[in-house]
Amino acid sequence: MAYSFIKEQKEFYNPAAEPSLIDVPEMTFIMVKGRGDPNDENGEYPKAMEILYSLSYSIKMSKMIAKKDGGKSIRDGGGMIDGYFDYTVPPLEGLWWTEDAIPAAGAVDKSKFCWISMIRQPAFVTAEVFDWAIEQVRRKKQLQGSLNSAKLIAFREGLCVQAMHTGLYDDEPATFARMNDAVAGKAERRFIEISGMQTGIQPMHHEIYLGDPRRIAPEKRKTVLRYPVK
Repeated sequence: MAYSFIKEQKEFYNPAAEPSLIDVPEMTFIMVKGRGDPNDENGEYPKAMEILYSLSYSIKMSKMIAKKDGGKSIRDGGGMIDGYFDYTVPPLEGLWWTEDAIPAAGAVDKSKFCWISMIRQPAFVTAEVFDWAIEQVRRKKQLQGSLNSAKLIAFREGLCVQAMHTGLYDDEPATFARMNDAVAGKAERRFIEISGMQTGIQPMHHEIYLGDPRRIAPEKRKTVLRYPVK
C-alpha cells in the first residue's frame, strides 16, 4: 500500500471546523513563489502548478525508472533513490498574503495576491534528489514556467491555530473570523496572539487543498486554514 500523508498524519490534514492548536514540525517542500490572481489562466499561478506537479510526480515515479534500469542509483544515471518508499503525492498547499491592506468590506483585488505554492515531499527527498528531478523534467517536458523558480525548502511552522474550512475559497474570511476570535480569547480555548510570518501589511496564512477542486462542487471543497501563534 502506498503511504498516504493525509491518512497517516490526520492531525495536519483533517482538523475540526472548530479552531484548535497544532505544533507543526519541520517538513520538506518543493516551493514556487509568485504574485497575482490564481484564476488568471495566463498568470504565474498555473505555471507554478505545472512545475510543482511535474517535479513531485517525477520523484514519485522514479521507481519506474529504477525498475527498468535494474536498480541503478540516481548518482549512476538511474532512478533508484536511497530510502525511497511508495507514497501518494501530498495535496497542494499555499502560503498567502497581500502587499496592500485588505478592505474591511467589498471585493479583494486578487491581482495583488502574493503566494508561495508548495507540495510536501517525503524525507528521502534531498538536494541531490531534487536536482535529479529538475534534470528529469527539463529533459522530458517543455514547461511554460522556469524550473529555476522551484526551491527545495525545509519549513517549520511551529505552534499554529488551524481549522477546516468547507465551501468556496471566497468564503474563507468567515472561518478566519472564528479563528481570530479564538486567538483573541473570545472562544472557550484561549490562544495568545498571531505571531510570525509577517509579510507586507498582512500576515501570511497557510492553506491546504484537499481533493481536486475541478471534481468537487465549490460548496463542498475542504481547505485546511492555518496561521502561527505564540
